[in-house]
Amino acid sequence: MKERIFSDSVPTCEKCDGVVKPDIVFFGEDLPTRFFVCAEKDFPKCDLLIILGSSLTVQPFASLIDRVPKVCPRLLINRERAGHRDWVMAALQMGRGLDFDSRDNFRDVAWLGSCDEGCQMLADKLGWGDELRKLVVDEHVRISKQQNETSKRQTEYPSEKKRAESEHQ
Repeated sequence: MKERIFSDSVPTCEKCDGVVKPDIVFFGEDLPTRFFVCAEKDFPKCDLLIILGSSLTVQPFASLIDRVPKVCPRLLINRERAGHRDWVMAALQMGRGLDFDSRDNFRDVAWLGSCDEGCQMLADKLGWGDELRKLVVDEHVRISKQQNETSKRQTEYPSEKKRAESEHQ
């Protein structure tokens, strides 16, 4: 299945021939009700908001940064600044968006660089750096093993569809 996805062909189920859809929400699709329930319930309780790798341009995600309490620190770890409060919103004192540069800013911080580096630096500062490095190494080992097993199975066993086709010839 992974090979089909990465080859830009539409993946289909080997049993029923139906189109396989990933467990994600595509642009334009409705988000699950649970998203809205959790956003209403969880964000007001937030005592630190960490934003990773986002342009903060697509709604409703872009507006989530404004759902935390007004004193909640917000840390953007990203390759570029995003979610800026624009001058119109600032003039209207609507407080929408991140406010990195004003003299009144006491909670918005941007760390610019790769998310991996930013997360590792944050973990180091919190005393969790070694634990995060070990988790990353362990996960890379697990993924490599999984890829090797998948590759080996594909070499040893043709898919059910190919096997069925070869039996009928």
